[in-house]
Amino acid sequence: MSDAYIALADGRVLEARARAPGRTRGELVFTTAYTGYEESLTDPSYAEQILTFSYPLIGNYGVRTERFESESVQPNAAIARELTDDVAEWLTEEGAPAVDHVDTREIVTTVREEGAMACGIAAGPDATPEDAVEEMEACEPMSDHVDIGAQVSVTEPTAYEGDGDADVDVALLDCGAKGSIVSSLTDRGADVHVLPYDATPEDVAAVDPDVLFVSNGPGDPENFVAAQDVVDEFAGEVPLAGICLGQQVITSALGGSTEKMAFGHRGVNQPVKDLRTDRVVMTTQNHGYTVDDTGPLEVTQVNVNDDTVEGLDSEELDVITRQYHPEANPGPHDSLGFFDEVLDLATSSRRVAAD
Repeated sequence: MSDAYIALADGRVLEARARAPGRTRGELVFTTAYTGYEESLTDPSYAEQILTFSYPLIGNYGVRTERFESESVQPNAAIARELTDDVAEWLTEEGAPAVDHVDTREIVTTVREEGAMACGIAAGPDATPEDAVEEMEACEPMSDHVDIGAQVSVTEPTAYEGDGDADVDVALLDCGAKGSIVSSLTDRGADVHVLPYDATPEDVAAVDPDVLFVSNGPGDPENFVAAQDVVDEFAGEVPLAGICLGQQVITSALGGSTEKMAFGHRGVNQPVKDLRTDRVVMTTQNHGYTVDDTGPLEVTQVNVNDDTVEGLDSEELDVITRQYHPEANPGPHDSLGFFDEVLDLATSSRRVAAD
């Protein structure tokens, strides 16, 4: 007898096994990553979503806190074909509902054909199909989560000292930053000043940064109004860099626009072509929105599968952004050089200013 139920917006209710009890709702999405479940489950970009793993066995190498990208589980719930006891116990401790013994192939196919959709989950000994439906019907569209940044951002400025002598200060707007973005910069010697998602231009000016960096994060980029205001204030004055949501926020602030994708890109095998070199690299991605109109920025990289914008540059404005996650974790390390380019942008800008 089933003790968990998954209600989908298309009217179906799927039976499953409860692995971590609870009731919740969120946008149903999937990832094709076959490793890195610890990183995925702690990635702030999954806030207000229900994460389905397409890989059938999740948890086969345990749970290690050193691989976490944040301090807690971020998706509202997890779905898998099979969850190991280690992962089930971790999610139970975190209060994140989890279910398995369900045909995840069917879920992935549904999302691919119908798009990311509202989903409700009820799991535990007293769960009923009606409970799951009630949760699904109360689910809000991602664009309605207007203050989602508050759920995933630091509340006070936090500084991290670089490992080396790069002598670069980075102001990082934390819209839901993965920890490995910070470490990718500090490992290269940069001092990183992590600021709240709603930091003011005055907060950034107090850091006197060599680079203004906008992080990844969940939800609709058009809701990150404060971050767009900061970008607008410093554009052309301080070099700008961004990853994932950061690319979208920077583009919107500079006069471009974004749009919601049908089911997004989430996985570790997205091919990206660099238009300047014709080189293709494999990338890690996790986003449901994309840049539609690039404004004054030049498209330098595109997704091989659907031609969506993956990289934007502007020599005039000192801007470099990527839609994918160069820091990986999980995923291939093909694009780690992005962080070297960011630091080069800072030092080049200083040299120009000195001249």
